[in-house]
Amino acid sequence: MGRRRPRTGDDWKVLAQACTELLEAVPDLVDEHLRELHAYDPAYGRILPYDQHWHEAHTAMRIGIEMISAPRDTPRRDLEHAEEMGRRRAEQGMPLELVVHAYRHAGHLVWDALIEGAQTRTSHLAALMQSATMVWSAVDAQADTASEAYRATEHELRRRTDEQLQALLDALLQGQRAPEVVARAAAALDLPEQGRYAVVVLRHDRREPPEPFHRQVQGTGVRFLWRMRADCEVGVVALAADTGLDALSDLLDGRCPGPGGISPVVTGLAELGRARRLAELALRTCPPGTRQIVRLDRRIAGALVVSQPEMAGLLVSDVLGGLLGLDPADRAVLLETLDAWLDCEGSAGRAAARLYCHRNTVFNRLRRLEQLTSRSLSRPRDLTEMTLALDAFRLTTAGGGPTT
Repeated sequence: MGRRRPRTGDDWKVLAQACTELLEAVPDLVDEHLRELHAYDPAYGRILPYDQHWHEAHTAMRIGIEMISAPRDTPRRDLEHAEEMGRRRAEQGMPLELVVHAYRHAGHLVWDALIEGAQTRTSHLAALMQSATMVWSAVDAQADTASEAYRATEHELRRRTDEQLQALLDALLQGQRAPEVVARAAAALDLPEQGRYAVVVLRHDRREPPEPFHRQVQGTGVRFLWRMRADCEVGVVALAADTGLDALSDLLDGRCPGPGGISPVVTGLAELGRARRLAELALRTCPPGTRQIVRLDRRIAGALVVSQPEMAGLLVSDVLGGLLGLDPADRAVLLETLDAWLDCEGSAGRAAARLYCHRNTVFNRLRRLEQLTSRSLSRPRDLTEMTLALDAFRLTTAGGGPTT
């Protein structure tokens, strides 16, 4: 904050006298100060009412002049006032550059006035020049103190704002639908109450520290708002009119570590709670160990299974009961074959290519499955039951443990 020279000797007496005489001119200096500040940047006038600004500048300038020549052990009232002004200007939203400029401009005015008052007295002018370093050290200390207080207040305001925004976003994701809550959230988050939204839920790998996904994901036609939680990250996605879930899936794929779930599109902020639940349901359809990010609208059957665990268990025992007594490796081969055959739309040849075996091997395994399940893959109802049972086996406790 700058060391002050000893308050003794002729130099100090001259400075003290000059400061005392200058106090009478403070109102005129403040008028000139505000006039030149407003000419430098009209923002001063937009942010502060003139009368308030004038009063605060008058107080600051008077205290500053008094402290220039005050005894060395006098408490630094100028720095206390600068700290208060720094906090206040941050709360008022005045840019820090303008705050610092105001302090330095006031310092120039005071110094020029001191020099002008000593022009007719050569000995006084020489004495004042000896005090220049001390005067400008005081001005620098005031500007630095105001800046530090400004930055600390700005940081605290930003933290409070972030907490408020997160609380509003959490309220929407928890299913708050009250009109006043939705309206406040829309205004604070700068989002339309009615619009196209989706929710993404990404589960963290508990073995690794979570990465902030929002730093990696950007795209045209989408806007992400992310909320970090203990074991997952939830993203609210505002979609442009011409942006669909295909574009969102492509954007997330390869940029975010899975597993993850994407909800269907909803049409307003009041629907985000439902969208979050549906995204979590989509996430639950990801088998253990997968890194996929899946859409609920493409996992409806699996979602039905995981949403009814008791019925899923009954489905596994009823449909796949004949496989449960097999050697685990043998059972895995049969279920893998069924899965490949379903993915290949019932083509034994394509399934064989995927499994690196002969197509007759695929047929033999499918026939064995039909025998063990007492169901026929050629009958639609039986095929539906086997497909659901396969999902249930892989996604529930019967398939190796819960996936949530």
